[in-house]
Amino acid sequence: MKYLLVEDNIELADAIASRIRTDGHVVDHATKIADASAFASTGEYDLILLDIMLPDGDGRSFLKQHRAAKNDTPIIVLTARSEVSDRISMLDLGADDYVTKPFDHAELQARCRAVLRRKTGAAQSILTIGDVEFDTLAGHLSVKGQGVNLRNRELRLLELLISSKGQVFSKQKLVDRLFSYDDDVSENAIEVYIGRLRKHLEGSCLQIKTMRGLGYRLDDER
Repeated sequence: MKYLLVEDNIELADAIASRIRTDGHVVDHATKIADASAFASTGEYDLILLDIMLPDGDGRSFLKQHRAAKNDTPIIVLTARSEVSDRISMLDLGADDYVTKPFDHAELQARCRAVLRRKTGAAQSILTIGDVEFDTLAGHLSVKGQGVNLRNRELRLLELLISSKGQVFSKQKLVDRLFSYDDDVSENAIEVYIGRLRKHLEGSCLQIKTMRGLGYRLDDER
């Protein structure tokens, strides 16, 4: 998964980003509304963590703009405001959830997982597709009852492909979704990860197809 973190407190942002990256996710960090808007307009994110009090304005203006543009990326608001009216206004503006500062990082991670499950329509973290079982929370893949160890990038690539079965992803789009703006990678890296996943899924009902000139697609061949 790819996160956009909008937080001007560098120490807090580093702590949040570190926990997210430990789970194998990718994080882009913005400290201002202007930067957050630039990230959101040029990249695709699975979840946005949004602070309210920012140097160039109120984060709620970003929230309003984001929803006005018909962007349905889930947003969790990070706020020091504890008044019920403040929380209600943020939810009414389109926030999917909120966490009141100071917060426990484990709770934030749990809320992120819950919001992402709601987005994909999954009630739990374990996905079973034919002879493949994939636990997105534990990062465990089982093919025909045999456990497979995945590296972080392989895990997140599989998570992306499974959540969008039948959708074609170009190499560049996969680079954008699996790496942050600060990562210096080429499209060749995607070929490596695709090759590894194909070996892991060999013989199963899930097959990664190469769409010549377009990219890759995960098909269920049951």
